Amino acid sequence: MSGELVLVTGGSGFLGAHCILELLKAGYRVRTTVRSAKREADVLAMIKVGGAEPADRLSFAVADLMSDTGWLQAVTGCDYVLHVASPFPRGVPKHEDELIVPAREGALRVLRAARDAGVKRVVLTSSFAAIGYGKMPPDGRPFAEESWTDPTGKVSAYVKSKTLAERAAWDFIAAEGGRLELAVVNPVGIFGPVLGSDHSTSTEFVQRMMNGAMPGLPRLSFGVVDARDVAELHVRAMTNPVAKGQRFLAVAGDFMTVREMAQTLKTRLGGAAARVSTRQLPDWLVRVVGLFNPDVAQLVTELGKVKNATNAKAVSMLGWAPRSREDALAATGESLIRLGLLKTSK
Repeated sequence: MSGELVLVTGGSGFLGAHCILELLKAGYRVRTTVRSAKREADVLAMIKVGGAEPADRLSFAVADLMSDTGWLQAVTGCDYVLHVASPFPRGVPKHEDELIVPAREGALRVLRAARDAGVKRVVLTSSFAAIGYGKMPPDGRPFAEESWTDPTGKVSAYVKSKTLAERAAWDFIAAEGGRLELAVVNPVGIFGPVLGSDHSTSTEFVQRMMNGAMPGLPRLSFGVVDARDVAELHVRAMTNPVAKGQRFLAVAGDFMTVREMAQTLKTRLGGAAARVSTRQLPDWLVRVVGLFNPDVAQLVTELGKVKNATNAKAVSMLGWAPRSREDALAATGESLIRLGLLKTSK
């Protein structure tokens, strides 16, 4: 590594900040993109909460996924790029293109600029959303990297955006990537220590449970992984020669039901998780709510589905060893408490 320079797109995001921390810990110099120079202070604050003092090893570039401006300057001089930035909604967009266009066109902008600047390899943050929706694997097997979501099926705008963006990235590399290499990381729900008040949709889910904002739990299951482990997997995929042209599922273990997640928080955090409900909502009630609430409507099609995914490829090929699901969830709750991001009791 010896001071090699890595560009991390979207450094003001939850995973982007953890990628910066992992790279700094490993001795790299880091440049990160922000949409506005005003966000630089936010990034520095998160890095400090994460325990790093980057000094002159962290720099910034202003660039937006929706514009060509700034991308070539951002990647110039970089050895590697971690393309983490992508829209993740906290609600349903008015039109799916609000997510699809930035995700797909943003990925292509970064890849073009990286190719033109002579970058060695780009690691793209995709998602389990590009693997595990629309159809189930045969014989009840867990989802693996060879599976692809069908974007023409009944899937949400977010799922469609991640699938189309990753497909576009692979097509670009095959058709016009030149010497540029690509690897892809496909995380499930990303949890772990939050670094500030602006965190992720997944960690916000834990925050809502701990604030008592979820009086009942839908019959859903999710994959869980710690952001620190996802960041480490990005770095492994960035440097290991065998990762060229490969995608890697980032999941800590078997999927958990929402009820199991709630029970984990109560067991691990005790009284601090007193507001977390473990009451199961009946499916019919969730469906009725979904008729009037578009946020819930996205989840209705997943009610009762038993999904799973395997991390065998990342473990065997890259030596990845993630924390447990329980540790990832507990770390989320503990950080929310530590940073004062939960409602106080009256």
